[in-house]
Amino acid sequence: MTLSFTYQGSAAQIVFGRGVSQDVGTWVEKIGCRRALVLSTPHQAADGAALAERLGALTIGTFAEATMHTPVEVTERAVARAAELGADCVISLGGGSTTGLGKAMAYRTDIPQIVVPTTYAGSEVTPILGQTENGAKTTLRSPKVTPEVVIYDPDLTMGLPVAMSVTSGLNAIAHAAEGLYASDRNPITTMMAIDGMRALRDALPAIVRDAGDMAAREKALYGAWLCGTVLGQVAMSLHHKICHTLGGSFDTPHAETHSIMLPHTIGFNAEAVPDLMAPVAELFGGSPGQGLHDFARSIGSPMALRDLGLTEADLDRAAEIATSNPYSNPRPIDRGSIRSLLQNAWSGGRPPY
Repeated sequence: MTLSFTYQGSAAQIVFGRGVSQDVGTWVEKIGCRRALVLSTPHQAADGAALAERLGALTIGTFAEATMHTPVEVTERAVARAAELGADCVISLGGGSTTGLGKAMAYRTDIPQIVVPTTYAGSEVTPILGQTENGAKTTLRSPKVTPEVVIYDPDLTMGLPVAMSVTSGLNAIAHAAEGLYASDRNPITTMMAIDGMRALRDALPAIVRDAGDMAAREKALYGAWLCGTVLGQVAMSLHHKICHTLGGSFDTPHAETHSIMLPHTIGFNAEAVPDLMAPVAELFGGSPGQGLHDFARSIGSPMALRDLGLTEADLDRAAEIATSNPYSNPRPIDRGSIRSLLQNAWSGGRPPY
């Protein structure tokens, strides 16, 4: 076999283990900072405040307005708050919404970031920033948005509700599954993708059975790190394009949208590249799309876009937006095929592939 590829690992310092979030202050000092602004969503405001209290003199306050899809107007308020308080770094505590806010701030100001994930989103180890403005979500890649330090503490995921654990974990699987057919994939990202999906395949059913299963929580967070790393190193295609369209233009919830679309998009593309998608079939059984569908259903995932508030009338516009700009994808796409795919996902039907 002849191999030829390039590989660039993430620049983020990864700290993984139970209890490591207690050392956040040490990492603030290690990156040369002393005035951290703690970011969170409104839902996790109390957790953000508790972290700020533990940091003591190393923090100058909190900003608890992070929200889904990283609206530009929220970022602008956060940047103004950081400047007002003289923050020299941000600590993003939470899931993809909070991580996205920290990355958006770093893109504008170069402020250093420490991320403390509490979900399986995976975006904390990527140079990717998705932002929403005027009802449209755009995505960019820049080394400026890669966090300096990511602190993975499985203890912090123990309070993640089972439903959110399921959708967040399926969101992570989507990163890895698309990485298998990325045009710029390489043996390292493929290895990470397969191991990440395997970890989540094993962990999520165990979490559904017992939300307090620490071994499963640890394995899920490990899988999320691997899947997120894949997302950060190769180009994404149809799945992520459609999910960004639905989230940015119709305000559907991020993880739930990924969970519902995953079997349909992966199954659609697997028709064109069955060899590359064979690991998905091996891990989940059957064909890639149907195997993922059956797995998602077995762990209680939402299955239909209509349950997220999307109307059937929205599907025409969604298909138009998702196919308006060309992008790399292993299977040719057109408005008609994507409209049909969205219809099946809207109704919650089992994908035909």
